[in-house]
Amino acid sequence: MTPVELSRTVLRAVRRAVDQGELQVAVPERVLVTAPGPGGCGDYATNVALQLARPAGQTPLRVAEILRPHLVGEDGVADVVVTGPGFINFSLRGAGTTTLVEEILRLGARYGFADRPSGQIVQLHCPHEVRAVVVMEVVARLLRSQGALVRTSCAARPEQGWTDVLGVRVDAHGRPGAPAPLDVTVRPVPAPCDPLPLGRDAARWALLHPAAHDRPRIDDGHLVQREANPLFRVRYAHARTRALTRNAADLGFTAEPGSTAAEHGGPQALADHSRNAADLGFTAEPGSTAAEHGGPQALADHSRNAADLGFTAEPGSTAAEHGGPQALAAALADHPRVLAASAAHHAPDRLARHLVTVADAALAFLPAVLPRGAEKPSAAHRARLALAEAAGTVLAGGLSLLGIDAPEHL
Repeated sequence: MTPVELSRTVLRAVRRAVDQGELQVAVPERVLVTAPGPGGCGDYATNVALQLARPAGQTPLRVAEILRPHLVGEDGVADVVVTGPGFINFSLRGAGTTTLVEEILRLGARYGFADRPSGQIVQLHCPHEVRAVVVMEVVARLLRSQGALVRTSCAARPEQGWTDVLGVRVDAHGRPGAPAPLDVTVRPVPAPCDPLPLGRDAARWALLHPAAHDRPRIDDGHLVQREANPLFRVRYAHARTRALTRNAADLGFTAEPGSTAAEHGGPQALADHSRNAADLGFTAEPGSTAAEHGGPQALADHSRNAADLGFTAEPGSTAAEHGGPQALAAALADHPRVLAASAAHHAPDRLARHLVTVADAALAFLPAVLPRGAEKPSAAHRARLALAEAAGTVLAGGLSLLGIDAPEHL
């Protein structure tokens, strides 16, 4: 069961509780499923009980207890535990992350796309302004990804620079006729200056990353190869996933979806670490735990890898706070919902911000993918590589929808 499927399972449980008169609330449109927080357990968790408590006139804990019987025994759900004020935690049968990774790698760039036409027909129209044309084009791509039939038009022929540099295309131009019922005018806050000097990728990001009602920032900050630049983080994270695939091939192993749990310990992991330590000439000392947080050599390795791709540390960086494989899996699982919401609200900025979330979660996880020192590649390493490749697939697919290149080397 993927997190998306789990989210649908929770929604069905809420509907059953409402239909049986146990809860008197409006069934929400969506339920967020994430990695368990502090004090949580299992594979995933949801705060739906806290979300429904006030409208239901019940405590979150009571709402959670009402929903729990409707969730226990569902296909793919091994156990349901309520923790804290009312968080519902799920342990899945099999490996939820494994299923998710397999799905992403199978679908590739089409992960999150509708599997059939929706029957929706939309005519998009925009004024003759560079940001409006770029936003409209991406909204059209998002709608098509969700199965809609879309036609675009602009008030006048787009400038040649917009076509040549930014790669924009419209189906028609000129004054539209009488508006049809499904006509949608795309009219974001205009760009304050010409974005073309930034080049295609940076210019498109500058126009798409802010919400439509926000004034875009058009400056060289979008070209800076530093962590402070969100576009760079997204493209850097994608390039790192591709570099890991090449590095793994040099070490003689490839990706294989599976459990990444070995990184958290266990008898085999402990034996492996003990053998590796002995090979390096040191033994355990009671009370020493510094190695679990890294060390000078690990820091040097990460710094060299980052420098090779033009990435340097910035004061105040807290990338590690985004978590490990579960945080990354949760971000990847949210991708279909983000695509659907971005299309429904004609908001490509939602997709752009989501890609930053995926990139940050990936950058926190990627240093754990490859074996260290004399450590030999294991099933856990192959599984981590598969999760990294899934992250790269989502980043590349999302950037493609925005009309931005996802380089394999950066």
